[in-house]
Amino acid sequence: MNGSTSSDRALTMYRNGSVYSTADPLATAMLVDGDTVAWVGSEHAATSILDSKMQVVDLQGALVAPGFVDSHVHLTETGIGLSSLDLSAVRSLGELLDAVAGAAAAQPAGILLGHGWDESEWPERRVPSAAELDAASGGRRVYLARTDVHCAVVSGALAADLGLAGYDGWEDGFVVRDAHAAARRAAREFSLPERAGYQQAALRAAAAAGIVAVAEMAAPHIGTVEDLRQLLGLEGSLGEAPLPQVLGYWGQAVATEQEARDVAALFEGRLRGLAGDLNIDGSIGARTARLRAPYADAPDELGTLFLTAEEAGAHLAAATAAGLQGGFHVIGDGGLDVALEALRIAAKLQGEEAVRARHHRFEHVEMADDAAIAELVRFGVTAGLQPVFDALWGAPEGLYSQRLGADRAAGMNRTASLLSAGVPVAFGSDSPVTSLDPWSAVRAAVMHHNRAERVSARAAFIASTRAGWRAAGGSNPMLGQLGPGTPASFAVWEVEELMVQAADPTVQAWSTDPRARTPLLPALDTDHAPRCLQTVHHGTELYRSDDFGA
Repeated sequence: MNGSTSSDRALTMYRNGSVYSTADPLATAMLVDGDTVAWVGSEHAATSILDSKMQVVDLQGALVAPGFVDSHVHLTETGIGLSSLDLSAVRSLGELLDAVAGAAAAQPAGILLGHGWDESEWPERRVPSAAELDAASGGRRVYLARTDVHCAVVSGALAADLGLAGYDGWEDGFVVRDAHAAARRAAREFSLPERAGYQQAALRAAAAAGIVAVAEMAAPHIGTVEDLRQLLGLEGSLGEAPLPQVLGYWGQAVATEQEARDVAALFEGRLRGLAGDLNIDGSIGARTARLRAPYADAPDELGTLFLTAEEAGAHLAAATAAGLQGGFHVIGDGGLDVALEALRIAAKLQGEEAVRARHHRFEHVEMADDAAIAELVRFGVTAGLQPVFDALWGAPEGLYSQRLGADRAAGMNRTASLLSAGVPVAFGSDSPVTSLDPWSAVRAAVMHHNRAERVSARAAFIASTRAGWRAAGGSNPMLGQLGPGTPASFAVWEVEELMVQAADPTVQAWSTDPRARTPLLPALDTDHAPRCLQTVHHGTELYRSDDFGA
């Protein structure tokens, strides 16, 4: 398509590959007419309908599949992460301090920014002190966000400038709650054009990962109204190059219907809802997720509540009355108790059917027992999950076990339980917490540490594509599918092998039998991850690898 727009009405025949289509699970070819899929079918049929008006793309065995929707991202933060010190690979306190020293020598001015560290995998099992960061950086101002971005470590120089020792949440360089909010604000003082550069970088990375749309979970403690307005095309400029679609959420608590309408009006009808990272609690890593029982490695700590049930209930009631999706960031079981009580409060104020009709969404939902899952079903709540959290932290000696103990860790991120109970589930990365890599989310859901919570590759793929549109209230029910009449929103993938993978470990896990009539997906147990060759949304090319179509 070479960057053509839908107005060109270009006819493009993709052939000699595989097309993920429930309309024809054996399809090897697809015809695109401008912004619409006109036909899918066999190689023989493609030959019979081919004519001189069509551009032909030889897939050479590649897979064409619906484009991914990342249902939880932070684009400005992702862009900042792409250009700052990446600490995700450090495996000890000493390695982190060495990385800081090297970055300080290479960057002589400004706040030294870094991200991605996780002390739960270090032999020391502790974070650096403010003095240690001062020594490593040569007295520089340093802000290093933990992998969950709910806490950070800062140098003494930055702490002194901001008076962080006087804030709640200051622990000798480790900052949570108010101290973290103050440090984060200081580390994010960028102009709107500077933010545009970070946003463009993040969206280009998303397009290169086969992502056609992202749900931006903005909030006042993360960025400004202007930041989200720019992402929604209402202010500033992201340039002219085609980029993935932004489905915008704003995580600001409201108490009345009029307040909800006034906040939504700031985004001129383009806001998806007052949801996302409106925090009821924090994170497991920072020990700020609210628990029913204390942390295993901090017996006096239950975590933090940022909203009461009454405040959260008023918010959902106001959003419901205003015809908006509402919702929250909620991770701990104690936090989820508050969120569920908020649903009951909203139902008393607005009626249960009205609350259900709004399809409110809860993000993360990492600790949900059967009773909580039943309540989510009752109120029609969508769960925005991050399967890679389990891949990162769900191992027997991983972060969950350290913070919660083995018994509670085994019940984290109950993907299969949520889906089988009927909770709508959409997958996201929470980037920059995890990378913009949707196949890793699919694989993590299929290979969950708790075998009982594994799902099929097809279920995980749907949660990463079609379900993302539904979670955001997409007006076109055909998005996330490929078949005659559907939007031409897809990605082309170089793959090693295509298979059907079941979730049940007691039966044959893999099948390549075409008689199953199930569309094939990439094998996920190989060392060769799918590589994106092209990304197209509504007929417009967002990304093309240098060697595609050569």
